[in-house]
Parts: sequence; C-alpha cells; structure tokens
Amino acid sequence: ALLDLSGVHQVKGTWMGSATLPCTYTPSEGFTQQTLSWSVERDYSTSTIFRRDDSGDHILLSQFRDRVSVPKHSPGDASLLIENLEIPDSGHYTCQVIWRSENNSLITKEMTTMVKVVKVAVTKPVIRAGKLGLTVPAGARTSLTCVASGSPPISYRWFRSTPGGKAQLLSRQSELAWDNLQLSDTGKYYCEAENR
Repeated sequence: ALLDLSGVHQVKGTWMGSATLPCTYTPSEGFTQQTLSWSVERDYSTSTIFRRDDSGDHILLSQFRDRVSVPKHSPGDASLLIENLEIPDSGHYTCQVIWRSENNSLITKEMTTMVKVVKVAVTKPVIRAGKLGLTVPAGARTSLTCVASGSPPISYRWFRSTPGGKAQLLSRQSELAWDNLQLSDTGKYYCEAENR
C-alpha cells in the first residue's frame, strides 16, 4: 500500500525497562516526510511528546526528556523508543506522519498503540544449595553449578577460599568445571549470585 503506517496495537513494558513502539512505512518516490510526531493520550488529555521537522527533533514534554528517541538515519522508521519506563507512561500513543507530494499536497497518516507498563515483583537472588562435601577421585572430570532464583539478570561468581581468609575468583559463569582434577584442587569453593 502507498504510504501506510504499520505498527502494533499494544506494547507491554516493564517498569524501569524500555519499550519500542513500532511505526514504519515504505518510503516512496515523490513523497517527502514533512513532519513526524508522537503524542500520548492519558486521563482524557492528549499531549505531543516528540516532533521532528525541518528544524530538527524536539521533545516537548519534560517528563520524557532524555528518555525518548526516534531512529535518525533510517528512512521509513518512525518508531519511538521509551527508556526507563515509569508506571504513568501507560496510555495511548499516536504516531503521525505528514508527507508532501510533488504537486505540494499533504498526506497525513496516523497509527495508535496502547502501552501498558507493568511492575514486575523484584526479588533478591536465592541460591539453592547443591551437594555439600564432594569426594572425587584425582584425574576425574567434575563441575559445580550454581543456580539462583530471583529477578534477572543474575550474574554469578565462583570463589575458592585460601588460607588467610583470602578469596580467589575462579569464574564468572554459573558453572565451575574441571577436566582433570588434581589433589591440589581440594578445598572450599563458594558461589555468589547478584542482581540489580
């Protein structure tokens, strides 16, 4: 179809995450994009968030400053990226593009996406204890795996405690593996899991 905006009807985002509201069209010869704007309707009032015209990009609502952007160098892509989502960002967002044709007539198209920002319960990582006290023959292969539940992303670190209470970092993976165990590998190992 000639100059039609395509996108989605609904976007779900999580609090403090980011969401992209797609709004794209196929550029066609003889039509130049004049203005592109995004507005939001919340609590029965509509306000313009973002406007791009000959004079550049303008963010018109202070609560969206430094949090919204539209791709700059990809013709036909008018998608809006919202970062650090807040609960009040929920609402109906409308993408409006106006083109000028060669005979100077203007064509306007609009598309609306509903955004729902949900708060995900944030939980600390909890490590499930594995087998405690492994006895393994020298020369064998073995591994220790650390699994934690909690809000992603979770990062892991394996340590070995050495005499004098110093900890030696061995791995930043959830698994610590040995191909060929030596007697010197005997010792105490512990895992740390961390999230935001």
